[in-house]
Amino acid sequence: MIENSLCGYLTLQTNGRIELVNQTLLGWVGRGPDEMIGKRFSDFLNIAGRIYYETHLAPLLRMQGYFNEFAIDMLKADGGLIQLICNALERRGTEGQPTFIRLAMFKATDRRRYEQELLQAREVATSSLASEREASELREQFIAVLGHDLRNPLASISAGARIIGRDAKTEKEHQVVAMMQTTIMRMAGLIDNVLDFARGRLGGGITLDRNDRVLLEPVLHQVIYELRLSSPGRQIDAVYAIKAPANCDRSRVGQLVSNLVGNALSHGSANEAVRVHAETTDGLFRFSVANGGEPIPEAAMLKLFEPFFRGEMRASRQGLGLGLHIASQIAKAHDGVLSATSTPTETKFTFEMPLR
Repeated sequence: MIENSLCGYLTLQTNGRIELVNQTLLGWVGRGPDEMIGKRFSDFLNIAGRIYYETHLAPLLRMQGYFNEFAIDMLKADGGLIQLICNALERRGTEGQPTFIRLAMFKATDRRRYEQELLQAREVATSSLASEREASELREQFIAVLGHDLRNPLASISAGARIIGRDAKTEKEHQVVAMMQTTIMRMAGLIDNVLDFARGRLGGGITLDRNDRVLLEPVLHQVIYELRLSSPGRQIDAVYAIKAPANCDRSRVGQLVSNLVGNALSHGSANEAVRVHAETTDGLFRFSVANGGEPIPEAAMLKLFEPFFRGEMRASRQGLGLGLHIASQIAKAHDGVLSATSTPTETKFTFEMPLR
């Protein structure tokens, strides 16, 4: 059984010389018994293996009496190397003196190759991850700088539009100025979303300027009024039952409401009103916006609040895909939650946050 074992087998004397070697190991290294018996085991290792065995494995064996699963490369008769995994056990007499050493060896060519491939793959993955992180940071810094630098020229355009509006005389001139202001409002909202997204990804997160007694109804009135001006052909039905103030950031809540209602106007049916409802009840502020139209596909619902997700959109409805993501982050910053449901008859977004 020893001679034809599936593993290589060696018995060493206490001085490290080979006393017994089985046929399995002899076949692996291409040698005869006379070539190995009586020789030192370390003589059949490559230089690196010999140093490792003499300085590490032999002292470890003498100290604790065994070692398990150490990689060893043995020299074959043709000068090549065979990669092995070695287990060793030192037998001792009744008085604790070493009597002989047994070594069992297993072929490890495939295992060692697999381990090397894993190490190479890890190095490649680590390098790729570092490159991706660097590219991601540069991309997000670029977004932040771009959003910041767009504010100044947009402010100039807005000021110019107001000046032109004061001097407008004909109905057509007033319509053109109104269209310009609507476009400016939309661009300002896009820039705010870009900056908020960049801040969140760069570690700053959504910043809040909380106030303990914010009256939310005037905030909602202002946002809905602006959206009605920017979408004169659409109907927005708003019902409020707000009886208590909230601890929140009024401008951020206004931004969330603007994103949700604007989203309903963009994607909802043009023939149906957008329905807005807000109330305070049971210590919560609850705001919902609903619209008719085609339901959101189930697959899209899973990614609805992810950044840059736009789903299937017509050319006239193109955007950055950041509105719902920013809204969800504002809700989270207020210890609230933003959820969505969609059926063939209605798509509805609901925001809830504690008043305190």
